[in-house]
Parts: sequence; C-alpha cells; structure tokens
Amino acid sequence: MVKEGVSRMDVWLVSDDGVEQRSVDELTALLERADGLVWVDIPECDEQATQVLAEVFGFHPLAIRDCVERNQVPKIHPYSDHLFVVLHASERGKGGHVHLLELDQFIGPNYLVTVHGPVNPAAPADAALRETRAVLTRMQAGRLQPRSSFELSYAIVAAMTRHQEAFVAALAREAGLLEQQVMSGEIGDPEQFLEELFRTRHELLVVRTMAGQSREVYGRMAAALIRFIPVEAQPLVADLADQLERVRGLADGEKDFLHGVIEFYQTRTDTKMTIAAERLAVIAAVTLPITALSSIYGMNVIVNDRTHYLQLAVLLAVMAAMSAALLRWTKQQGWW
Repeated sequence: MVKEGVSRMDVWLVSDDGVEQRSVDELTALLERADGLVWVDIPECDEQATQVLAEVFGFHPLAIRDCVERNQVPKIHPYSDHLFVVLHASERGKGGHVHLLELDQFIGPNYLVTVHGPVNPAAPADAALRETRAVLTRMQAGRLQPRSSFELSYAIVAAMTRHQEAFVAALAREAGLLEQQVMSGEIGDPEQFLEELFRTRHELLVVRTMAGQSREVYGRMAAALIRFIPVEAQPLVADLADQLERVRGLADGEKDFLHGVIEFYQTRTDTKMTIAAERLAVIAAVTLPITALSSIYGMNVIVNDRTHYLQLAVLLAVMAAMSAALLRWTKQQGWW
C-alpha cells in the first residue's frame, strides 16, 4: 500500500480522449488498463517516490538507487519487460560551469516513468522540468498524441536534443565574436580574454561529451536491443541516435574552430614576444661597443679643467660610428 500524501509526483493517463491527470492511488488500476498510456513524472525521487517505484512498478533496487543518486554518465539497462535509461542535458551556469541535468526513464509496454535526478541548487529552478513540461503542454493542446511509451519518450528526448543544439548555437556565436576580436587585435585585457576563450571551449567540450555518451546509449538500444523494441518504435530510436550525433558533430566542429582561434592567438602572441626579444638583443649588441669603450676610458677620463675635450669628442664619435655600423648590419641581416 502506497502511503497517502505522495507529493511532487504527476500521474497522467494518455488516451484517445487526450491527457488526463490522475492520482497516485489509481496507478495500479491504470497500469492494468489496455486503452491508455500511463505517464508518471517525478521531479524529485524522495522516499515516497522510491516506494512507488518499488511497490507499484517493481523496478530493480539498483535502478531505483540510480534514480536517487547522481549518475556521472548516461547508461542503459534492459530488463525483461522494460528499459531503464539515464540521460544528461547540459545547462549553462555561472563562470563557465555547466550543470548536468539528469533524466532517468523507465520505458515499459504501456507506461513511461520519468525521474529527474538530483539537481545542483545553483542550476535554474525550472531547467530540469523544461522538456517534460513542454511535452505535456503540447499534449494538453492536442498537438501531440503519443500512442506508445517510446513515442512519448522520443518527444521528451527530442526536446532535450533541440535545447542542446540551441546551447551549441549560442556558444558558436560567442566563438565567432572571440575570433573577430583576435583578428582585429582588439583584445582588451589579455587575461580576461584568455579566460573567455577557455571557458567557451570547456562548455563545448561538456556538451560534446554528454551528446556523444547519450548517442552511444541510443546506438546500443538500436543495435543490441532491437528484439525488445516494437517495430514501429525502431525508427524513433534511430532518429534520436542521429539527433544526438548531430549535436556531437556540431559541438566538435565549434570546439575545433575555437581551438584554432586559441592557437592563432597564442602563436601571434608568441611571435610578438619573439620579435620583442630579438629587438632587445639587437639593442644590446649595438650598445655593446659603447659600453666597452666607456668602461675602459671611464676609469681614466675625468671631466674637469684638465680634460682633453678633443680626445673625448673623438671617443664619442668612435662610439657613435661603431653603433651606427652595427645597426646598419643588423638591418641588412633582417634582424631589425
């Protein structure tokens, strides 16, 4: 018996008549019906939610534990009558941090259970529920009528994928602006500019990694679990794999582009440093005769009433001539 007062858990019955919200107490009866699809959305997997997952659905304890704890990588586990899938979406945070929003799914023959994993308190409050709420809104408006759990899961994951594409597009715009700054030479504070470059590259790397790992999940689902998946759902699984591959490819391309911008900026900076060092070396070489002569004569020549000014003038002229000759030679060598 499920305890009364189960909170933060939405139960929906999806049928030809539309989508209708039901109570948790009706779950057992709803799962026995053959004329509808049951969708349970759990924003937070607390103690009461785990009781529903264990007693009403009979899910494996390890899968339930994965819903309670944070998972670092996407995964898939096939069971006799359902699939357990863990996915992540990337959400932009402050200071270059990227939040990983976890979505766990139990995909059964006539039900879909979506569990939102633990969320970093620093992440936007509504970000984790964005895709499920968007899909629910479409269903309530009659724009989406899923006939199976795979169709409903497809709609949610596709919404997540579109958001990841938008994230990559935003990062691509930033990478373009950074590239313009490098080419125009309007860098401003070099330290802050480098921080922006590496922050954007880090964000692209996170999106690329999550999309790639999620693509492996759906690639495995399409290749190895094809007997479990209904024939009509197989194109949906393959399409999700293609969408995630597209996100990975976009993020990869932008990451490589930004890496090229960073290399160009660092190469140009290194070149300027090298030129500056060479010019300082030339200056040191040109002034070396002056330093040598002045050190020798400076110990013996004292400017006073007995100074031989003609000798001093000749010495200064010799210093200037030697420096001019060395400067001309360095220009002929292309060092200046």
